[in-house]
Amino acid sequence: MAEGTRSLRGGSPASSPVLGGRGRAALVAAAGSSPPGHGFRRVTLTKPTFCHYCTDFIWGLAGYQCEVCNFMSHEKCLKNVKIPCSCIAPSLVRVPVAHCFGPPGHYKRKFCTVCRKSLESPAFRCEVCELHVHTDCILFACSDCRQCHQDGHQDHDTYHHHWREGNLSSSARCEVCKKTCGSSEVLSGMRCEWCGILAHAACYIIVTPECTFGRLRSMILPPSCVQLFSRNFSKLHCFRISENLQTESDEDDDVDGSTQGSAKDVQISTDSSKQTLKIFDGNDAVKRNQFRLISVPRIAKNEEVVEAALRTYYINDDQQEYELQTFTQQALLSDDVINRNDAAEDSNLGSVFRESVPEAWIIRAKPKDEEVIRIYPAWLKVGMAYVSLRVNKHSTTQTVIKEVLPLLGRQTECLQNFKLVEVLMGSKQVQRMVLDNQELILNRLKDIRKTSIRQMNQTRFYIVENSKSIVRVNLFVGGLPPQLTPEEYTNILKDELAIKTNVVSVSHVYQAQGAVVLEISCFSEAERIYMLVKDTTVNDKPLNAVVIPEVMASKIPQNCCPLLVFVNPKSGGLKGRDLLYSFRKLLNPHQVFELTNGGPLPGFHTFSKVPSFRVLVCGGDGTVGWVLGALEEIRHKLVCSEPSVAILPLGTGNDLGRVLRWGAGYSGEDPYSILISVDEADDVLMDRWTILLDAEEPAEGAENGVAEPEPPKIVQMNNYCGLGIDAELSLDFHHAREEEPGKFNSRFHNKGVYVKVGLQKISHTRNLHKDIKLQVDQHEVELPTIEGLIFINIPSWGSGADLWGSESDNRFEKPRIDDGLLEVVGVTGVVHMGQVQGGFRSGIRIAQGSYFRVTLLKPIPVQVDGEPWIQAPGQIIISAAGPKVHMLKKSKQKQKKTGSLKEMRADSMSVSEGGR
Repeated sequence: MAEGTRSLRGGSPASSPVLGGRGRAALVAAAGSSPPGHGFRRVTLTKPTFCHYCTDFIWGLAGYQCEVCNFMSHEKCLKNVKIPCSCIAPSLVRVPVAHCFGPPGHYKRKFCTVCRKSLESPAFRCEVCELHVHTDCILFACSDCRQCHQDGHQDHDTYHHHWREGNLSSSARCEVCKKTCGSSEVLSGMRCEWCGILAHAACYIIVTPECTFGRLRSMILPPSCVQLFSRNFSKLHCFRISENLQTESDEDDDVDGSTQGSAKDVQISTDSSKQTLKIFDGNDAVKRNQFRLISVPRIAKNEEVVEAALRTYYINDDQQEYELQTFTQQALLSDDVINRNDAAEDSNLGSVFRESVPEAWIIRAKPKDEEVIRIYPAWLKVGMAYVSLRVNKHSTTQTVIKEVLPLLGRQTECLQNFKLVEVLMGSKQVQRMVLDNQELILNRLKDIRKTSIRQMNQTRFYIVENSKSIVRVNLFVGGLPPQLTPEEYTNILKDELAIKTNVVSVSHVYQAQGAVVLEISCFSEAERIYMLVKDTTVNDKPLNAVVIPEVMASKIPQNCCPLLVFVNPKSGGLKGRDLLYSFRKLLNPHQVFELTNGGPLPGFHTFSKVPSFRVLVCGGDGTVGWVLGALEEIRHKLVCSEPSVAILPLGTGNDLGRVLRWGAGYSGEDPYSILISVDEADDVLMDRWTILLDAEEPAEGAENGVAEPEPPKIVQMNNYCGLGIDAELSLDFHHAREEEPGKFNSRFHNKGVYVKVGLQKISHTRNLHKDIKLQVDQHEVELPTIEGLIFINIPSWGSGADLWGSESDNRFEKPRIDDGLLEVVGVTGVVHMGQVQGGFRSGIRIAQGSYFRVTLLKPIPVQVDGEPWIQAPGQIIISAAGPKVHMLKKSKQKQKKTGSLKEMRADSMSVSEGGR
């Protein structure tokens, strides 16, 4: 970053532990202990105010406030302030990583990271880290997000703590001094966004810099094991976050946010001694009409206005290095801003403003004959953060490289092996540009400042080794016709997407699912295919594309068993969306997959080479069955062919979740505690069953009365299969939900609809025993008078009811979920079902076995794990489905109450609150 005369506001980024600067970089530190980058002034307090350093109330009428970032402090705390000002935050970034912003929203009890004020208006939050920022402050947030994967830039295997200030629970406790470090009144306290440890601003400096990922280390997919080339893709695409999160275009958001936000902070003054000025920071701001408003006295010197303009753009440089130009005339001003006619400074002339129409001004940097720039080594292994170098009007990129290499201990190497890269560290995107060897550095700095003073503050120069970069983008494409050959899939993609086979190849084929994985060696081609897939249909079925990372299994530590998380955001009253946010924060976002974006297959493919992993499914029983079915189909392509599966129940019934002790349904528990429970869960086996549906007659509604019988269909069963009244109620509920899906967003409402459709059927009679025949293990079974027949695999049915009953019976074995047997139970009607669910009765025990044949004599409602339909007359055969599946059963043992665990829980509560 360019540096001229040292700012009067003082401070040194090299002294920050975030950089870990040593050696030559440490020489950059300024003498004394002035607060890093802040410009404090004494202010009169007009409302209750808290100190941002110690979080205590500021008694009296006077406090000290930073004129740039609004940091408030007691006078006694000033000498201890270690938190840097927002104006020098870009210089403290260790590895530039852009943030992943979702749509603006309202976030209670949160504070802006840039201006430190409460988020009372719509604001942005990063979906990957705990950064919250106002809409008008987003331009000034730097790219300091978590590095969740390697992308060929500044990759390293040793991870330091990634500290984020504030927005902690008020009960959070410091890891060092064990005292409370959180606050609900101000932005205070520090938290590592990987391991989750908490500390005061004064304490986190002494914490060991290396991060071990904390209590969840065995479940987290280490960032050094993940590779993703993502230059042309947005962060939302990289982390597979749904497109519907995006709102208007970035440009529109930026313009509106910058203009309206500034007006929010600086109202048009009604004080006759004040005036409001529009300030642009360069040509780019003028083009986009992005201005900031400042309020200054009508009798204002040039220096005062320039300093106020720099403050509003979070620039801490010396104001004497800058000047103002009028927006209309583009002419340099005299020493006195008010005096347009070169009058003397002490002349008392009129206002810069015409009475109600603000005038616009542009900040310009004065030309320099030489200045000091910082050069950062891209490989991060030389023992220093950066080196400072003085450049003049004759300095070119090549001369800079020649002077820098000896300072980095690489003087013996050839200059042609290195290049100088300009990096713009914007909050939404990190942009890189290789500088030409003959480009004049001072001219380049001049161009950047002319474009935007703010961008100059966010720009760095890296010296990078020349190496032949290998581009490999993996794109999962689903929605294709199933059961085709690789050549046929390639031909379809050629016809529909016009893929270039010289840079695109099909690396994996999933024929049963109709999906392929493309390996693309060109960024622009990858982006073109990704955008084109969204608008492409094959056989009237839309295609879908997902950018997937590459997991380098050889780098995964031996004691690491990462957790693959699937979340259905439509389940559980839309609580899935909050869980997605929380799990992305607690784990590596690359191990969290949204099921509405390509289904389970992209997740299993990403983890296909991982030697050992577990799965957490967040959704209802239908979602669990979907994931288990996909696992069964892809099992032979996984190195870990039998991963254990845990459940976070988000559905209405959640019978499988109840049996495995995960509860009747998620009701806002701490996501961190859920992950701990998954880590401590016990591995159990569970039977799965295959149901063959073979219709002997054509389906109803055939045209002209002529139709072929439906082809045989195979479905998988985990919980239960129902025929008759049970399936009929499920079918009516399913139809009601399809008509008005927006109303079915809570378990209470869903169960109410079940009750309503049940009451409507209470007077109906259906002699099911006359319409079907049952054969169990090759033996005919006579059916009693019933209206519903249910095959159960687990001891929970219809939201926790025990349909089989607990009474001992010498005719049957005691049911277990891994005994290789199904229990067959009958119900006599809606009233009987209500009595079973109320715990007053159990079902009619009919049979127990491992092979079943049901003959349907007429069309009958059937449901499997909550998915209902009308089955035409024919045969239904139920048999065991291959190997048993490994499930995780929540342990009865209580968690160990260690101090650090309590602190982590308290902090994770703040994470889950942010998700809500």
